[in-house]
Amino acid sequence: MAGKFVISKAKNGKFHFVLKAGNSEVILQSQMYEDVAGARNGVASVKTNAVNEAMFERLESTKGEPYFNLKSSNGQVVGRSEMYSSARARDNGIESVRKNAPEATIDDQSAATPAT
Repeated sequence: MAGKFVISKAKNGKFHFVLKAGNSEVILQSQMYEDVAGARNGVASVKTNAVNEAMFERLESTKGEPYFNLKSSNGQVVGRSEMYSSARARDNGIESVRKNAPEATIDDQSAATPAT
């Protein structure tokens, strides 16, 4: 099963997306966007930049947990991973994003939650 991006609307009225692997596990999440068009542009950026290894920033939290950011060509973070138990697990997460993002479908669920 291929990966997919799920776009949704948060309770605060902003939009965000997650990238799910074929097993439905979330492997990348976005920042909040003011509108759904911004979230769609973020998805396009992930699809474009995920193929380039140099766009992944390998980091460690203050608690020593490895994670990564995916950056766009202008240096802005377009996606962030979960915290991992090891650097190897983080690197496997990066490979999953690189494998899943370019061909992932888009499931826009943003209309499912009406604006207040």
